[in-house]
Amino acid sequence: MFEGFTLERIDVGEVQLRVRHGGSGPPVVLLHGHPRTHATWHRVAPLLAREHTVICPDLRGYGGSSKPPSDPGHTTYAKRAMARDVVGLLDALGHDRAAVIGHDRGCYVAMRTALDHPERVSRLGVLDGVPIGEALARADARFAARWWHWFFLGQSDKPAERVITADPDAWYGGSPAAMGEEAYADYRRAIHDPATVHAMCEDYRAGLGPDRAADDADRAAGRRIACPVLFCWSERDDMVDLYGDPAAIWRDWADDVRVASIDSGHHMAEEAPEQLAAALADFLAG
Repeated sequence: MFEGFTLERIDVGEVQLRVRHGGSGPPVVLLHGHPRTHATWHRVAPLLAREHTVICPDLRGYGGSSKPPSDPGHTTYAKRAMARDVVGLLDALGHDRAAVIGHDRGCYVAMRTALDHPERVSRLGVLDGVPIGEALARADARFAARWWHWFFLGQSDKPAERVITADPDAWYGGSPAAMGEEAYADYRRAIHDPATVHAMCEDYRAGLGPDRAADDADRAAGRRIACPVLFCWSERDDMVDLYGDPAAIWRDWADDVRVASIDSGHHMAEEAPEQLAAALADFLAG
């Protein structure tokens, strides 16, 4: 897995991130979603590494990265904090700017990095997601029925951690056949760590609190994403069912929005890596 890549823990200031990096050329950061680790990219990263320096971290709280104590306002796991981690990672590896691509929860981190640190992001890729503030503003009964886990993981009166840690394999699913044996083993180690489960729930609590507030504040102030944006959606997920034309939502946030669809379910990096890598390579090439 990740042949020719280096695996290390890198101090990025507030936390240490477990990072896999390799290849050569213009840098691109790949950010995973919930409940995966950076290993979700193991079929995509080597394809991109032919032309790029590819950097795959575990987000703070996930996988082998630091799990700092949570706070009552859930700011420790807010996307603004995770965006600072991305900038610290670029600093540590000696890159002034990079393309930042995020899937699922990682797309919110990528977006926040582009908004808070526009000078550091050359291109933004958002895979299977719309901004958190936009998703919550459109939340209806259909959204709640399909994405109920946002509210289960995000509430704190009856924390979800006890339910999840009772049987993480049953809760999260996944299989070595679909994910690859090494990636599945890495993911399974993560989901069986109660500290990781807590951090992942804090990610969702931040989504309902400080992340939504940050999106709404940017929207009210008219802030926009300055760099080119690729919105990439999986054809067998529910982006179109929920939003009709989700790319139109991203066009409210950026002037230059390109669109690609992938013939896969939600975990596109695992299910259709060649197609996804080709779409990303085309976008990164200009």
